[in-house]
Amino acid sequence: MMHPSLLATIQCLTLSSLLSVALSAGNNSTTSAPIFLNCGASGVQPDNNNNRTWDGDASSKFAPSVTGVQAKATYQDPSLPSTVPYMTARVFTSNYTYSFPVSPGRMFVRLHFYPAAYGNFASTDAYFGVTTNSLILLDNFNASQTALATNFVYLIREFSVNITSGSLELTFAPSTRNGSYAFVNGIEIVSTPDIFKSTTSTTDPPNLDPTTGFQTMYRLNVGGQAITPQGDTGFYRSWDNDAPYIYGAAFGVSFSKDSNISIKYSSNEPNYTAPIDVYATARSMGPNAQINLNYNLTWIFPVDAGFSYFLRFHFCEIQYPITKVNQRSFFIYINNQTVQTQMDVIIWSGGIGMTTYTDYVVQTVGSGQMDLWVALHPDLSTKPEYFDAILNGLEVFKIEDLGRKNLAGLNPPLPPKPDVNPNGGLSGGKPKSAVPAAIGGAVGGLAVLLIVCFGVCIICRRKKKVAKDFAKSEDGRWTPLTDFTKSQSGTSGKTTTTGSHSTLPSNLCRHFSFAEIQAATNNFDKAFLLGKGGFGNVYLGEIDSGTKVAIKRGNPMSEQGVHEFQNEIEMLSKLRHRHLVSLIGYCEDRNEMILVYDYMAHGTLREHLYNTKNPPLSWKQRLEICIGAARGLYYLHTGAKQTIIHRDVKTTNILLDDKWVAKVSDFGLSKAGPNVDNTHVSTVVKGSFGYLDPEYFRRQQLTEKSDVYSFGVVLFEVLCARNALNPSLPKEQVSLADWALHCQKKGVLGEIIDPRLQGKIAPQCFLKFAETAEKCVADRSIDRPSMGDVLWNLEFALQLQESTDDSSDLTEGTSASMSPLVVTRLHSDEPSTETTTTSTTTTTVSITDRSIASVQSDGLTPSNIFSQLMTPDGR
Repeated sequence: MMHPSLLATIQCLTLSSLLSVALSAGNNSTTSAPIFLNCGASGVQPDNNNNRTWDGDASSKFAPSVTGVQAKATYQDPSLPSTVPYMTARVFTSNYTYSFPVSPGRMFVRLHFYPAAYGNFASTDAYFGVTTNSLILLDNFNASQTALATNFVYLIREFSVNITSGSLELTFAPSTRNGSYAFVNGIEIVSTPDIFKSTTSTTDPPNLDPTTGFQTMYRLNVGGQAITPQGDTGFYRSWDNDAPYIYGAAFGVSFSKDSNISIKYSSNEPNYTAPIDVYATARSMGPNAQINLNYNLTWIFPVDAGFSYFLRFHFCEIQYPITKVNQRSFFIYINNQTVQTQMDVIIWSGGIGMTTYTDYVVQTVGSGQMDLWVALHPDLSTKPEYFDAILNGLEVFKIEDLGRKNLAGLNPPLPPKPDVNPNGGLSGGKPKSAVPAAIGGAVGGLAVLLIVCFGVCIICRRKKKVAKDFAKSEDGRWTPLTDFTKSQSGTSGKTTTTGSHSTLPSNLCRHFSFAEIQAATNNFDKAFLLGKGGFGNVYLGEIDSGTKVAIKRGNPMSEQGVHEFQNEIEMLSKLRHRHLVSLIGYCEDRNEMILVYDYMAHGTLREHLYNTKNPPLSWKQRLEICIGAARGLYYLHTGAKQTIIHRDVKTTNILLDDKWVAKVSDFGLSKAGPNVDNTHVSTVVKGSFGYLDPEYFRRQQLTEKSDVYSFGVVLFEVLCARNALNPSLPKEQVSLADWALHCQKKGVLGEIIDPRLQGKIAPQCFLKFAETAEKCVADRSIDRPSMGDVLWNLEFALQLQESTDDSSDLTEGTSASMSPLVVTRLHSDEPSTETTTTSTTTTTVSITDRSIASVQSDGLTPSNIFSQLMTPDGR
């Protein structure tokens, strides 16, 4: 069942249904010549770059008795395009309506805004609405606030409306607040065929009402450069590059068509659907099939919640050797839901070089802003060498709220004021403008509506910043959380914006200066190195006259970590427990991301199990460590103020202090659990291969039982002293969980345990421990015990071991001779004493296959998980 809070309806509309109108059949809709109105100006201004001419609205036939003030901007930003007239504006202190005589039909309406002072009119006072033929386009809109919040010099709003009469009425209405006024710099009206029309008889969702209005949110040339209005197919659309919207560091590869391929429109696709240049470039996941299995190619689009959205995906295979069916097949996900399985462009288009597209309607609920996720992942039923996905273009349109006749969204809140540096200027440097483009909401304020209201919306903003605002700066270093500088050269008319306001909880944990960190680590002396992970190096440090700490420094060359850095601080600063590692503080000075923890003298659990020179742990030590970790997880699930799901339980995230007390660490991927009214949290898949809950992977529904599954793998890892996932082994042995369960069924589990434990485990203890691990890794979450039951069973197993040790009655319990007993007990029909909770069941999937092919939806892989220590050579 789809999650109601994000995705109420997703429907794939057939390829031929949406543009059944050929260009010749659309003549009635396109008899009006394009209109380009330069508001507040007289005369004519040519735009030779885009083959159009802007006419002044003074004494224009569209505004014969215009009452607004003809105004000129007091300041001209150097990044303003010369091709669009932004230096003049028409200012209205009362309602005014432009009337455009047009033929009935669908058309693009583009409104241009440059929020500057116009004479005595301050830009911050311009609150107004815009309506057309009873449809609300903008409501209480403030261009100055929107531009400042979203880093744009100028804004463009593009709408698609269907006019049934012979006139398009465009009304500008100032807000009722004192001093408010309305203004506009330019108006475009371009007739089009009804590109949203559907002639099919589908009822779920029903055909879109032909009078429905749309707002262009995003229009992207995926994998290619921006396309200007001149490069469009006659509608003066702009197509942005997609790179700014890609989530994380998993950009895939972009490429152009092979020189000997000619692109042709499919017979059922009008040639105005998208320019050839859109289909001539693409982005795919890359040539390495194994890498492609480990991530989703994902884009994130901030949108207004509470509206439905129309998404159009453009496809064309443009490189050899992809010429045959089933060579490249993939899945399409929207908001974590599968909307298309086995998308094969060759099948849909008819061959290499042939264009095609597919459309989906997505409904959202709520208010404020939210993130709309689009992701692609290979179809694993194809040949491994072709594990890949491709996309050439993407359009996202907001659909009118028919009940309210409304398309208007909210103004984004203003960013916090920047600090003033000692020299009197703003901290962070001078803003620099980026190259602008002319597209509606995609290039307007909603393109980067990452600065949003409160609560979850702030999280959405930071997700986007992982991909953009926290990218590496020119010198290869990260931009800090408290003083970020964004300078994105592109096509959106953005400026660099600097802010300095930390949202990190300095009241709950200590904020270190970079100088303090340097002193604590002797300027990051290699002799102090404890280990290396995907996020960066871990150093031994000393603070406060001798207190030992572990200092994790973000590597500027790492392509992930900012979101985890933030999450780790926010989670751990509120948690205190004997079996959770304590966060002492953090440092974010000088573009650094540094975390300071209690020092764990004995490092990670994995360092004492295999591939190590450390002496082996005794069985009793291993049991006590597992019990300690279980207590920490049990506290997260039940003892904290709100249920917390760790999401990355593994042996490298279980640390050992100087007394061998186990502490669960690394909360970068942790997630608040469901409330009392829900059984799960719907979220993208994150975790580490070999430990990933199969049900969570399939359904993207996270519960506490996901941690239980991962902990079950840890139990087998402790017992067998081998990697959770080892691709170098025979296929049936790659996944430890699969292999251990297979050996249980065959009655030979005792043969694959750590040889150093042979003859040292009490038989009954072994039975209880193995039974517990088996139940933890059950494929269905309903069949797994709670963490409380796991903890009880492990403590009971320890009692069995201690009682046997005390009685000196230890047998060769782990030899092959005891294996039949193990099988009988583990697979007996006796009812379990553990309690379970209700959950939806799904079809069983091979854990071995899943472990190799598991996807982490926002680009994480085993080698770049934030917390993992891959080479703990410094310990």
